[in-house]
Amino acid sequence: MLDRLENEIEMLERHLEVLNAVVLGEPIGISKLSEMTGHSKYKVRYSLRILEQEGLIKPSPYGAITSARISEFTESYEQLLDRFLQKLKQVKDNYRIKPQ
Repeated sequence: MLDRLENEIEMLERHLEVLNAVVLGEPIGISKLSEMTGHSKYKVRYSLRILEQEGLIKPSPYGAITSARISEFTESYEQLLDRFLQKLKQVKDNYRIKPQ
């Protein structure tokens, strides 16, 4: 049950790392992103697909570039992560399971 959550958090971290690399190096290709992040080209390609589906990046003839939506995202994602942290703290505090 918690393994799945951990995997999702790790994937989110990778997507954000790839997005940050695109912001810093745009336009940027898969090979360079793989080099910068240390993730395989396969994982980078998947992250790029997710980021494109979210409307945060778009392809160009020279590599991935950020979309107009990136400013809106960068202004709000930290608040969203803070809400997730608060919710996890509530779960931790409210559901302490103790064997009898």
